[in-house]
Amino acid sequence: MANATEKLIEELKLGSQHAQQEMLAMYGESVWRQVTMIVAQQEDAEEVYQDVFLKAFKAIGSYRPEQASLATWLGRIAYNESLNAVRKRKPPIVYVDDRDVDLESMQDETIATLQERDEQTIELIERALDFLPPAEQAIITMFYFDNQSIKDIAYITETNISTVCSKLSRTRKKLYRIIKKLYRIIKNIQR
Repeated sequence: MANATEKLIEELKLGSQHAQQEMLAMYGESVWRQVTMIVAQQEDAEEVYQDVFLKAFKAIGSYRPEQASLATWLGRIAYNESLNAVRKRKPPIVYVDDRDVDLESMQDETIATLQERDEQTIELIERALDFLPPAEQAIITMFYFDNQSIKDIAYITETNISTVCSKLSRTRKKLYRIIKKLYRIIKNIQR
């Protein structure tokens, strides 16, 4: 695989349209998923998606395989472009603030029980993600949905590993609290 990736990179450096199409086919779905988890508006997400690949094609000469895989490098570009788009747009979304969540009283073991829940919990998790700021949504998505390693997430977000671990822990706790609130709301509606 390394040789195929090296060949792809060399062809991209030469501006090969075939290599660009191959890169889109290989990484397009994961980039799209990452972009749409941060950029809520479809039109904006499409624009960011295009910008990610245009930027990648132009900057392929600066890609260093010893620092990260090509997928992780693209993830960094997608993450940064997505956050830039959200910052420019400043959507009128209300996020749950850390102050709204009693982080100290929550235990990681309690959060782990989320994995044992049924489909309703999965739906609640997806809904709860909307209440997180884009950067926190991205970290949760990269770790749980895209199965990115902490090291890769640190590279993508341009932070250190301990910061990613801290953010991931804090965001999981916040997410758990949001899910509990949503669950209570649903139960009250069903009564």
